[in-house]
Amino acid sequence: MLLETLLKQEEDQDLDEGAWNLAMAGGTCLGLVARTVGDDIVPLVMPFVQENITKSDWRQREAATYAFGSILEGPSADKLAPLVNVALSFMLSALMKDPSNHVKDTTAWTLGRIFEFLHGSVLETAPIITAENCQQILTVLLHSMKDVPNVAEKACGALYFLAQGYVDAGSASPLSPFFQDIVQNLLMVTHREDAGESRLRTAAYETLNEVVRCSTEETAPIVMQLVPVIMMELHQTLEAEKLSTDEREKRSELQGLLCGCLQVIIQKLGGMESTKYSFLQYADQMMDLFLRVFACRNATVHEEAMLAIGALAYAAGPNFAKYMTQFYQYLEMGLQNFEEYQVCAITVGVVGDLCRALEDKILPFCDGIMTQLLKDLSSNQLHRSVKPPIFSCFGDIALAIGENFEKYLIYAMPMLQSAADLSAHTTATDDEMLDYTNQLRNGILEAYSGILQGFKSSPKTQLLMPYAPHILQFLDALYNGKDMDDTVMKTAIGVLGDLADTLGVHAGPLINQSASSKAFLEECLASDDPLVKESADWASIAITRAVSG
Repeated sequence: MLLETLLKQEEDQDLDEGAWNLAMAGGTCLGLVARTVGDDIVPLVMPFVQENITKSDWRQREAATYAFGSILEGPSADKLAPLVNVALSFMLSALMKDPSNHVKDTTAWTLGRIFEFLHGSVLETAPIITAENCQQILTVLLHSMKDVPNVAEKACGALYFLAQGYVDAGSASPLSPFFQDIVQNLLMVTHREDAGESRLRTAAYETLNEVVRCSTEETAPIVMQLVPVIMMELHQTLEAEKLSTDEREKRSELQGLLCGCLQVIIQKLGGMESTKYSFLQYADQMMDLFLRVFACRNATVHEEAMLAIGALAYAAGPNFAKYMTQFYQYLEMGLQNFEEYQVCAITVGVVGDLCRALEDKILPFCDGIMTQLLKDLSSNQLHRSVKPPIFSCFGDIALAIGENFEKYLIYAMPMLQSAADLSAHTTATDDEMLDYTNQLRNGILEAYSGILQGFKSSPKTQLLMPYAPHILQFLDALYNGKDMDDTVMKTAIGVLGDLADTLGVHAGPLINQSASSKAFLEECLASDDPLVKESADWASIAITRAVSG
């Protein structure tokens, strides 16, 4: 029945992005069946594929291709690999030569699914993509990017998954020889007159980002050449005069894509020793562009520009301090943005990046930042999902400024304590609530951890003593509640270690009195999760020192 529905396509189904009809619903359902039953679906679908793939009616060829693409997730690689090996050259040829756009569209989509599910680390033994066919695949995909928008968009998507499969390829990426070609072709797509159709421009930038993420030392110089190109394009969007509402929307979308692209480039080049220093010569110009983007006041662009600045701060380290005075007003605006809470959440994350980059150089801005974060926490308007990152941001600030956090203790600690009480005694009614409760607990624990570590070996550690019993009570409650996930467990046992490590002998008696710390530590030491165990090993040493001291 499902295979029959695939033959009931509509003439113009590829052109409308959100189209939904019987054939698409049938294919989606077939995909769900494949994910559920795995290998057993293959012999039921392949006869239909083989029978229709070469028929003269486009509907039959398209349905056969769609059926094949729909069953690629679920069955084992062993079962699918021989079929895909045969199908691959057939599909590449169809993508070049089939007279029907429908067939080409679905063929490019199916190739994307092959690269997504049967490429990369899944198939070590007999890879489907080899040095021999890689060139042919790329030739076809780059050629198809010049096709009509809906086909070009799917070709970009296929290239995205092809690149993604080489994330861990190290220096031996088979894409390296074609890197320059790939980048140039993708940039050409972004400049197409019709790039606004079928999400084509967005797909091209997303693919470019993935290609940059998977680049190697060898192709780094080409990524470096991209920097001025993307900066120039961003600059041009800022020069545009008097725009209609529609044009302004398009401009914002493009700015968002360009900032996103720069973020990926910054992470790539800023993260490699070989390129970091030559790359940072662009930092001033970049920062200038990002600040101008903020002045355009558009929420989605703000998110992307904020993330790019976070990446730049991380790459520039303490040198980022010189931009702080100009940037601070936008940071504050982001932290005040209750309505667009994603912007607020991302800005909180960037404060964490700044703390790690600037360390104590962030001190002059901390009063303003802390005031805003405390306001955020006490606001009923702010979406609850932003609260956990705000707590862990307290930890980042305390780690960066050490004992200078002293003046914020009287505000931050009571907030942490009431949130801790609340989160320890929440009975989660459903998975979503449990997830949120665990995120909240983790944020609170990261705050405690950062504050304890920030005060370590400072003469002012005594200031934390009054808060220690409450922290231990919180840990007891978490342990007895038995509903924390591995992340919370790892952070919680870490906090117990931090408490012992920072407060030393003063904490010893308190830890000894704590009802569950011993049992909790033993459970973590025996954990299968290597991260939990590692955290527990360290805590165990710190506790032994504190207790025996």
